[in-house]
Amino acid sequence: MIATAVPKINSKFNVRAAIEAGEGVLRLAPCWVPRSFMIPGRRIKLHPDDIYALGAHRGGICERWFASTTEAGNENRALDEGLSYAVHAGERFTLLEAVAAEGATMIGKKMWEKYKRWPVYSKYFDNQGPIAHHMHQSKEQAAKVGREGKPEGYYFPPQLNAIGNNFPHTYFGLEPGVTKDDVRRCLENWNKGDNGIIDLAKAYRLQPGTGWHVPDRILHAPGSFVTYEPQWGSDVFAYYQSMVEGRAIDWELMTKDFPPEHAHDLDYLVDQLDWEANVDPNFRDHHYLEPIPVADSKSEGYEDKWVMYGNFHGEQLFTAKELTLDPGVKVTVKDGGAYGLITVQGVGRVNSTRLQSPNMIRFGIMTEDEAFVSHEAAVQGVTYENNGSEPLVVLRYFGPDSCPDAPDTGAFKKLKK
Repeated sequence: MIATAVPKINSKFNVRAAIEAGEGVLRLAPCWVPRSFMIPGRRIKLHPDDIYALGAHRGGICERWFASTTEAGNENRALDEGLSYAVHAGERFTLLEAVAAEGATMIGKKMWEKYKRWPVYSKYFDNQGPIAHHMHQSKEQAAKVGREGKPEGYYFPPQLNAIGNNFPHTYFGLEPGVTKDDVRRCLENWNKGDNGIIDLAKAYRLQPGTGWHVPDRILHAPGSFVTYEPQWGSDVFAYYQSMVEGRAIDWELMTKDFPPEHAHDLDYLVDQLDWEANVDPNFRDHHYLEPIPVADSKSEGYEDKWVMYGNFHGEQLFTAKELTLDPGVKVTVKDGGAYGLITVQGVGRVNSTRLQSPNMIRFGIMTEDEAFVSHEAAVQGVTYENNGSEPLVVLRYFGPDSCPDAPDTGAFKKLKK
């Protein structure tokens, strides 16, 4: 396909016509998000000349968001930053608008009636080095500032992690025996340089093809792997580390999603952490993930695997699968609900929509690697076909309660016995 610029917005879009033309599949344009406090890892296929396409003052582009109806929580952002656009017949409209227009057809009756929106999204984050030790607020905490909480999950696609960059390890939680006074002293020392909170945490070496289950209120300092990250539809966070790789972090990034009256109440800020979960001596057992086959289908030339699974405080908020087809294989796949998909390797089709994982992407240019599959199409079954010479690999993530058959965290251990 010849690269073409993403069409301008046309307010007279017809979502139903686009869904029918794609047999339940909407083509999505790349959604790039910069972060002023990160250094891009340059592995998510954006052209090197476009890393700072939004201006150096906005920071480098180190994230790509998938099937997103969530606005990015960046300062000085564009009004639609973080929102995915569907493209059809020379027109474009946001996925947010498409869900509003088609409701239950797009995301299912149960999800539509409960949330009135697509309440999740996924993304790649791609950094040269680690991210500071931080947590994401719970739904109760975030509600105090008019936001939503943000549990999340990680999966490290092998196709994007041939190189690990500066620090392919992630710190999680705090060492058993760490006290609240220890963390409070770190916050007291915020402006004295490195406040030392990483000295209280444990790092885990990252491995391609594995993942982590990360509930809200748990401290984590993600490493420098490219990470596929399904999560709740929010962009709240609080940094508890004052300096990373020699770069100072503004106190505003610690307090921006807490009530203003508590911005300097150190006891309050420490108490926002889920203490029991952070000092869990068996943290890895409760949060580390390895892929689990959905069924025994290798002999048929394809394999579907769970790569993100497990509940959050008793609720299934999102899940994800990795589908791999051998060359020449064609298979119809049924799922429990709508999903966003990204192609990480190969060439093929999903129904009538072409899939191709690009080698290099220019900012503002369309690709053929991303789509949204409606609820109706997903439950009826969509057909994937690999018409290339290498495996076709597709990641797809689902919303709340879409996959009642998903395994529990830790279930992969049974496969090793």
